[in-house]
Amino acid sequence: MLTNLIWWVIVGLIAGWAAGKIMKGGGYGVVMDIILGIVGAVVGGWLLGALGIHAGGLIGTIVVAIIGAMFLIWLTRLLKKA
Repeated sequence: MLTNLIWWVIVGLIAGWAAGKIMKGGGYGVVMDIILGIVGAVVGGWLLGALGIHAGGLIGTIVVAIIGAMFLIWLTRLLKKA
């Protein structure tokens, strides 16, 4: 249980940081990057799953989380403009 939580935080941190670098602009901070990465993993898994794309392993999980976090960053920036 604790190891799973630690892995989620590590994947979230990597994905949130990478998505922030890819998307450019102002960062959200370490805690928000982790949250975006973790939520991004769920959103990315859902989005790619809906398209019939399934990734496995640690690298696949990180890539899916990055895609999901990038989507969330894009969405939050879109909502900030509105």
